[in-house]
Amino acid sequence: NMMNKRFTISAILIGLVFAGLGATLGAKKFEPAPAANNAVQQLFGLTLNDASAKPQAIKQWQGKFLVVNFWATWCKPCVDEMPELVELQKDLATKNVQLLGLGIDTPSNIADFTKKHHITYPVFAAGMDGTSLSQAMGNKAGGLPFTVLISPDGKVLKAYTGRLKMPELRADIQRLNTKK
Repeated sequence: NMMNKRFTISAILIGLVFAGLGATLGAKKFEPAPAANNAVQQLFGLTLNDASAKPQAIKQWQGKFLVVNFWATWCKPCVDEMPELVELQKDLATKNVQLLGLGIDTPSNIADFTKKHHITYPVFAAGMDGTSLSQAMGNKAGGLPFTVLISPDGKVLKAYTGRLKMPELRADIQRLNTKK
């Protein structure tokens, strides 16, 4: 029995070491997992409050090439990439590309932030729905920012964990967006 107890304790310690490793690895690039089959249906099934607390059915953007960005106001790399995303939406609006920001944050934080930073694309308070959706989309590590490209016919084409590299993102959109 003493053996078992010792084994259990070392198993717990090993678990803690790996949990610690997981936390430090979290700072590095995590390759996204493949999206669950119903992830896009989950997205289009949502009605979320936008920055002005108006409920919006996400399916109104169905049929566009979507760039879905999961973010939070407390996440520095998320905030850093926002001006670049605003720029991206400006450039691609005519190409049937729509950016959607799903904030894993409080509605008031999101409202204040979008006003202060002049975010011109739709941003939503997604809360826990956003968290589980980002995981369904392949964000196994649960880190932010997490960004997904969705084709007009509702397929997850590519996902990115961490701060976006805009040249890569633009090249991928260019390559994957068939409606030029």
